[in-house]
Amino acid sequence: MRSELERAIRKIKIILADMDGVFTDGTIYKGNDGMELKRFSVLDSAGVALARVVGMKMAIISGRHSPATDARVREMGLENECYQGGLNKMDAYRELKHKHHFKDDEAVFIGDDIIDLPIMETVGFPIAVANAHPLVKQAARLTTEARGGEGAVREVIELILRGQEIYESALLNLRQGITEKRVKSTRDS
Repeated sequence: MRSELERAIRKIKIILADMDGVFTDGTIYKGNDGMELKRFSVLDSAGVALARVVGMKMAIISGRHSPATDARVREMGLENECYQGGLNKMDAYRELKHKHHFKDDEAVFIGDDIIDLPIMETVGFPIAVANAHPLVKQAARLTTEARGGEGAVREVIELILRGQEIYESALLNLRQGITEKRVKSTRDS
């Protein structure tokens, strides 16, 4: 069984994730003026940085549009890889598949709620966060120890980078200040 998990991890070319309930704890604060605030973990954004410095592709697929999400994905450098506002997340998944040329078994999706099930039933490696809906956990091949918004994304990224034996390279690249573009050019050659 362990070797099956290892084989699946080695195939991964793209990490896809929901936003609310995965990068956040699912809480949304609304002011009288309509301003929306969300709580994000720096652990997850540090994980995204690790993935990016070794050229691992990432994208966000969220069922609702949010200015707070816009701001956060810009900070993580994922503004061109964020799909928001579509309750049918499969549309965004198909667009990403066409854009990045990956097969279903080369994708991870991290989800927390029932709207994520169609993608989770399609990708090769569906993952649920610790506080996910029971049906999402049932559909997942793996459930994180961390809850959404508390480092679950980082946990998944580190699992994949370690499984692909590129975690140490990611750490070294971060220490040396190597950017995604520079790493991509060396990885693709």
